[in-house]
Amino acid sequence: MKKEISICWFRRDLRINDQSAFYHALKGDYPVLPVFIFDPAILDKLQDKKDKRVAFIHHNLHLLQSEFTARESSIYVIHNSVLDAFEKLTSEFDVKAVYTNHDYEPYAIKRDLAAETLLNSKNIPFKTFKDQVIFEKSEIIKSDGTPYTVFTPFSKKWKESLTEKNYKSFPSEEYLLNLHKTNAYTIPTLKEIGFEDSILQFPEINLSEKRIREYHEYRNLPSVDGTSMASVHLRFGTVSVRQLVKLAFKWNEQWLNELIWREFFMMILYHFPHVVNGSFKKKYDQIKWRNNEAEFRKWCRGETGYPIVDAGMKQLNETGLMHNRVRMITAGFLCKHLLIDWRWGEAYFAEKLLDFDLSANNGNWQWAAGSGCDAAPYFRIFNPTAQTLKFDPKLTYIKRWLPHFELNLMPPVVEHDFARKRALEVYKMAVLE
Repeated sequence: MKKEISICWFRRDLRINDQSAFYHALKGDYPVLPVFIFDPAILDKLQDKKDKRVAFIHHNLHLLQSEFTARESSIYVIHNSVLDAFEKLTSEFDVKAVYTNHDYEPYAIKRDLAAETLLNSKNIPFKTFKDQVIFEKSEIIKSDGTPYTVFTPFSKKWKESLTEKNYKSFPSEEYLLNLHKTNAYTIPTLKEIGFEDSILQFPEINLSEKRIREYHEYRNLPSVDGTSMASVHLRFGTVSVRQLVKLAFKWNEQWLNELIWREFFMMILYHFPHVVNGSFKKKYDQIKWRNNEAEFRKWCRGETGYPIVDAGMKQLNETGLMHNRVRMITAGFLCKHLLIDWRWGEAYFAEKLLDFDLSANNGNWQWAAGSGCDAAPYFRIFNPTAQTLKFDPKLTYIKRWLPHFELNLMPPVVEHDFARKRALEVYKMAVLE
């Protein structure tokens, strides 16, 4: 006789504490089996078989497993398509319900609809919950019912709508006795799912009061260790957004604004899915990009001759991270100095960033290109030298990632004043026609 269980399907929520779907599953009527699915539809698109994000997920699954085995339970990790995974699970167990948290990306929405259809055909409820954001979908909209497309009024409404109830935790960690009792399932190795083992130093989150209170003072200085490193952990749900908002609300409004930007871009992606492949402002799709492949390769390798740009790209290539101010400089340089389509840069960041999140990556690239909602105007073109003088005047950051740059001064791939004039002409032709 098959065991009666509920399933909690873990995705972007790799933690046991304050996890919404997990909490509701554990409070239900049946023992809970945690499940994670390594989905080939996602993995097969990753060309780098030492992908740091897959390694990060794999590492955190083992951390979860240690929590579960200490309670005579286990996480069931499956490497298969989502539908085949649920066929397998429903053949092994008498599944009474599947619990999971909302995901808002176009592929995730289609995947979840297919999973729900399959489960409903077997009379299994598919129960989903809000977890990775404070406000989702159409919870923050204009009075006329349309979505915001400018950040400042969105953030104002977001803050006006915030109550303690919105960031009240779901104490899933208090109900772990309700886990399904089983021997530990074996987690597939990285090699078994088509990836390579690699020794990686993952960024540790810093939520100290001092770090958050001083965030606004140091957030634009790439040479200073002044950020929380929360982005990677938010991306994979190893930390609760409700915990972060609670701290931000208490200690630093600028840090809170960064969390609201994240939700703003998620809302934009949800309401305007065309941004995945096209400009939010559609007239920007008329820009005549140069798309010089040799110059793009120089940008990717950090060989543009602009030290702040090159240092950022070296940091990205080596660590999967890049300071946010430098992301703005490198992205603006690609689009406006080299006139290379923002989608090329977006795709490169998507391949490399450990904290890659479709909505934020797309939103920030379109901001840099001028094509997005509430974007930098097309005539705003960062001067990398001026940015260096302002944010890395002692060249501390540059020397960290380009230790010998002063001995190997390479000629700039393009001269700034020339590039600025060229960009203005090309943008004007597309945008002002």
